[in-house]
Amino acid sequence: MPALDSRSESGATPRRTRASQPEPGSVTLQDVATEAQVSLATASRALNGGSRGVRSENLVRVRAAAARLGYVPNASAQATARGSTQTVALVVSDVADPYYSAVAAGITDAAEAHGLVVTMTVADRSPRRELELVRGLRGHRPQIIVIAGSRIDDSETEQELIDELSQYRATGGRVVLISQPGLPFPTVTVDNAHGAEALARTMAQAGYRQYTIICGPDRIKTSLDRRRGFTAGLRASGIETDDHVLIRTQFTRSGGYDAARELVERGLGDTELIFAVSDTMAIGVMTALRDAGLEPGRDVAVAGFDDISSAIDVAPALTTVAVPLREAGIEAVRLALSDEKAHPVRLPTTVRIRESTPRALASGRSPTGSST
Repeated sequence: MPALDSRSESGATPRRTRASQPEPGSVTLQDVATEAQVSLATASRALNGGSRGVRSENLVRVRAAAARLGYVPNASAQATARGSTQTVALVVSDVADPYYSAVAAGITDAAEAHGLVVTMTVADRSPRRELELVRGLRGHRPQIIVIAGSRIDDSETEQELIDELSQYRATGGRVVLISQPGLPFPTVTVDNAHGAEALARTMAQAGYRQYTIICGPDRIKTSLDRRRGFTAGLRASGIETDDHVLIRTQFTRSGGYDAARELVERGLGDTELIFAVSDTMAIGVMTALRDAGLEPGRDVAVAGFDDISSAIDVAPALTTVAVPLREAGIEAVRLALSDEKAHPVRLPTTVRIRESTPRALASGRSPTGSST
């Protein structure tokens, strides 16, 4: 008499008895397959995101068996089956900068609306570190990679980054940048130059004539765009910029503080207004002025850029250029999930006049003014 095959005609092994069922927490996919009386391959396709081709009755049995046994799917197995995990990997330049907190809030809101989870890593404004993070993230198979932060001139790593992101995209991943346009990927970009130009025009119309500009290194494109935009706005207002003070420092709050201390120590001279190319730098400037016994807004006006949440909490409230940071994050997720071509999405900016530039308030200008 021939030996009996222990499997059913469907290729499944017999359902195990309740006494032999595994303990919760140790349940394997094979246990689920046995419970549902299907093959291991069928159970895998039913639970790990590749259910196409699985008969509906088998799909119901597998999922019911998984629920009875308390089976927790393996995230790595699901990623392999789907080609990605249900995550958005966000790479930011600086975790301490409130700019990125606002961007991350928008990304998180949009991701949750689509059933996605956001993870965040920090590149510390290092192109090499950014590249290493992207390489590492590829192994985790996120559905979307968002890189938020100014592009930094670094020809050595830029092509390597493009290659890494292109390979990731070739396997089904989505890439979006919140940055300057230039890389061959969908990009949400802020109109930095025109925003700074509009601010300069507004300050010139309010009667400010002598300026100190505090900025980061020119290799940081956000800083460069804002500095150039501001000086373009002054020239358009008939104000020569050759005699204005320019201080380059770190693109951080402490950088703004150090630059303002340097300015005070050498003497403010004729400076009527200090423009710092980010709000975090401007807040550092205001702290340094107070530490030196000067009152921002009274002894010298101060303006920034970004309109982070703390811009209205400092005293005096900071004149700035508002950037729709949360909207930038939401738009990045929308762009990643769409099939649009890689044309940059440009977000407008708005000048906001507050007490740190009292002449602008006294001139009768409205508290807000749109950039051109």
